[in-house]
Amino acid sequence: MSYDNLRDFIAALETAGELRRISMEVDPILELTEIADRVMKSPGGGPALLFERVKGSKMPLLINAFGSSKRMQMVCGSEKINEVTENFLAMLEPKGSLSFLEKLKMLPKLKQINDIFPVDVKKAPCMEVVVDDPSFDLMPVCKCWPDDGGRFITMPMVFSRDPRNGATNCGMYRLQVFDSKTCGMHWHLHKGGAEHLRRMKEKGEVLPVTIAMGGGPAEIFSATVPLPPDINEMMFAGLLRGSPVKVTKSRTNDLLIPADADVVLEGYVDPAEMRLEGPFGDHTGYYSLADMYPVFHLTAMSMRRDPVYIHTIVGVPPMEDAYIGEAIEALFTPIMKKQFPEIVDMHMPVWGCFHNLMIIALKKSYPGHARKIMHGIWGLGQAMFTKLILVVDDDVNIRNYGELTWRASNCVDYARDVEIVKGPVDDLDHSSAMHRLGGKMGVDATTKWATEGHTREWPDIIRMSDDVKKRVDEIWGQLGM
Repeated sequence: MSYDNLRDFIAALETAGELRRISMEVDPILELTEIADRVMKSPGGGPALLFERVKGSKMPLLINAFGSSKRMQMVCGSEKINEVTENFLAMLEPKGSLSFLEKLKMLPKLKQINDIFPVDVKKAPCMEVVVDDPSFDLMPVCKCWPDDGGRFITMPMVFSRDPRNGATNCGMYRLQVFDSKTCGMHWHLHKGGAEHLRRMKEKGEVLPVTIAMGGGPAEIFSATVPLPPDINEMMFAGLLRGSPVKVTKSRTNDLLIPADADVVLEGYVDPAEMRLEGPFGDHTGYYSLADMYPVFHLTAMSMRRDPVYIHTIVGVPPMEDAYIGEAIEALFTPIMKKQFPEIVDMHMPVWGCFHNLMIIALKKSYPGHARKIMHGIWGLGQAMFTKLILVVDDDVNIRNYGELTWRASNCVDYARDVEIVKGPVDDLDHSSAMHRLGGKMGVDATTKWATEGHTREWPDIIRMSDDVKKRVDEIWGQLGM
């Protein structure tokens, strides 16, 4: 089932027992975070929370909307999230001489995806109320953690256009509210929006930007997904929904945004203007340090008659983003396996903050195969930020941390099996010697062959014989065990 807006999703969550309404007035300065953090760290991620009375605002606030496996299955329209991507990849099965990556780039032109490509509409709920005096103060923007630099908008869909090729990017970037009309635009150097701004700087012009808050949960989630530059995020949302996303033209620029958004903020970013942004309590569990970032200027604002403000917090895991990351992993594992057929499984543990640790189960075919996979991953889009890649044999259950630790620690000679490289690291990596540039490591924890320099005999794993297992199966009940 697809959800066109937050109201539909909230109703579905309530019916499924996945929502808790809070009618008591709650302060958006720290207090709301403490409540949400306790809920997020409860078993299973706790329920979504709808704060109906947020101090200083008329808008209700929704948080932890994506904070459980069940809720992410609802967002993605499937109990088996990986099947969404597998079905999509079936559209791209060999037809002609195009490679898999070439077909991904041609997606907007493929006839098979017409039923998920965004549909432009003229009348949109997000334009029901036009605000004469635009202000961030109309929303219940929260200060999340004690040492944060201020109040932060944390779940925006930020739309901008590449001035060279016209491609639209939609990403989720935190926004620190400086005053009623300006906020920081936290575009990391490697992100799509930052590239648009650099290209606009070459033209000496400001970059039009529209920020959409709320709307359908598939659209919001798609803004978090690290898609290739040629794939439209709203088209990807249509894939998750199984139906096209309705989009509408912004009032003051030509960017298309979800028609069912709750709040629309329009304005611009000047490439020549930077301001100190941060600190911010981030998903690494540490405060990201204050630094210079672009500034968004709010010039127009509209909203639904009954807007809901969507918010999240990040910090020491596990939190709501753990389940978002889990869904992204499920969606991208089939793509990773398509790109590297020798990969049997992939996992990014939440405690590794996703980009810090990737575990690969590999069906090894030749000497150095594990290292080939490491370098392939480091050259694949935002996977380049992966600080540690651990490669194990294909028969290891990489989600069973006990088995993984046993097998990996017994299969490594650290003088022989470690690959150290230097390259781009995530903007938030506080441990690298230089900002955005640092060391990464790959560990080959597969069984070693003589052709890889292991001339000693490699022992077998202790396993009981199948005939004995069968005999014991037959008498197990009689043993009273």
